[in-house]
Amino acid sequence: MASVITASDPSWIGPFAGLSPRVFRKLITVLRREGADEVRPGRPWSLSLEDRVLLVAAYWRTNLTLRQLAPLFGISKSAADRIVDHIGPLLALKQRQRFRKGAVLIVDGTLVPTRDHFVAEQSKNYRYSTNHQVVIDADTQLVVVVGRPLPGNRNDCKAWAESGAKAAVGKTITIADGGYPGTGLVMPHRRSPGGELCDWKREHNRSHKQVRARVEHVFARMKTWKILRDCRLKGDGVHHAMLGIARLHNLLRAG
Repeated sequence: MASVITASDPSWIGPFAGLSPRVFRKLITVLRREGADEVRPGRPWSLSLEDRVLLVAAYWRTNLTLRQLAPLFGISKSAADRIVDHIGPLLALKQRQRFRKGAVLIVDGTLVPTRDHFVAEQSKNYRYSTNHQVVIDADTQLVVVVGRPLPGNRNDCKAWAESGAKAAVGKTITIADGGYPGTGLVMPHRRSPGGELCDWKREHNRSHKQVRARVEHVFARMKTWKILRDCRLKGDGVHHAMLGIARLHNLLRAG
């Protein structure tokens, strides 16, 4: 089969990977340095590393089925399936181990509708979803930590610790919304029953809301990769997709 989409034509990279050709080339260079293109036993890949990465990014970006996407790259559906399984984990975000002095982070949970009911539960959106705790740097708006996915009916307060995000952040100052009571995170002030907040607390809440909105903007940008609106991957696939898209988002953000 002759391919239609190929990374050798830069015009395909923007619509299907969400990256500029320059940033895409930078990503390929880093992946090669990390050993993504090493020769392995068995049959060689039918696509170059560039085309394999573009296929996975296109799968995440468009959420087309592999049966629809594979012919566009001139390969079979089973070959495309193997490429997604191999390249997906290699694209995963390398999560931050240390944070600069004085860093301020923001955490929030986002729901990803997921068809694998072994890792998902019905959530407040009435769909089977997974809860992902995402931590960003408040200054750069880069994703620094993504917790393990939990069932969508798990509230953010518990998911913060159970997903591993709390351990990854450590004692770094972290901002959150009002759904994280008792966690030690910086939350907005709550009004006592029948009472009113004083002026300085209202002002603090206003500035807190403006800063915390940055994580919502990150979610909006990440969900332009449509697989995060209806994920068909099984097992760890949704986690690999979330980590990979976080890495692509950071590359796009950093330019």
